[in-house]
Amino acid sequence: MNFPNYFADAESDFNNAQFVIFGVPYDKTSSFRLGASQGPKKIRESSWNFETYNIRTSVDLRDIKIHDYGDLDVKDEIPQKMVDKVKNFTSILLSKNKFPIAIGGEHSITPGIIQAFPKDIAVLCLDAHIDFRNQYENENLNHACVIRRISDYINIENIAVLGIRSAEKEEFEDAHKKGLFYVDSFAIKEKGIKNILIETKKHLGDKPVYFTFDIDVVDPCYAPGTSTPEPFGISPFDVLECIKFFSSNIIGFDIVEVCPPFDSGQSSLLAAKFIRLLIEEVWSKK
Repeated sequence: MNFPNYFADAESDFNNAQFVIFGVPYDKTSSFRLGASQGPKKIRESSWNFETYNIRTSVDLRDIKIHDYGDLDVKDEIPQKMVDKVKNFTSILLSKNKFPIAIGGEHSITPGIIQAFPKDIAVLCLDAHIDFRNQYENENLNHACVIRRISDYINIENIAVLGIRSAEKEEFEDAHKKGLFYVDSFAIKEKGIKNILIETKKHLGDKPVYFTFDIDVVDPCYAPGTSTPEPFGISPFDVLECIKFFSSNIIGFDIVEVCPPFDSGQSSLLAAKFIRLLIEEVWSKK
């Protein structure tokens, strides 16, 4: 069956839209599974599965002004050029008071988005990996260097990474030494996501929050189609709690590392649903 090539219910024109979705089909630095560049297309397709109305929140997406810009032309760029293009486009959105929602693509797209924001924001990252290498495979804009590059731009005290369960020893020790706030998935399981979110909010304060979400933070039994799957992840309900808890503070969002060739659509469906739920929660708090 053929579906429209834009995200479902993103029916507003650009000028009137509050939320602007854009794809970043990029996976030049992927190191395990290739295919994240196919994520935007598959997530858009999956979005047509859902009703416009949410029985839990009583929100109808038809009441929200959403625009899908399409994909940025970055697929064949070197990492630095891709980051520059993403930064420039996000800057345009912010100058027009739009709420940016990026669909990856691999996680290396995120520093470009964040560099378009003021340096005094906070960043909340959900990820299976701490992504704190200074360089990986001779590239400092690799997907494994995302949090390190973000910390080059904003104060590391304003970053929180939840759900990790994988890191190189030296990378982990360096993150600890530099004072990165992180919580692994085992602590989330033991303490409960709500208690962890309270601790995270205490650390970040009441700053505006950019939310970057790597689908591999979710256990592979829920999201097997990702570039670097890691067992013992958090649940989709944990992610939903994160969205609800920080919804009043969230100023931008990306969802990355959906790798469609490696499942039967489960990860794309989950990603599309998270985008819809985040829009609802943020819109309801405005």
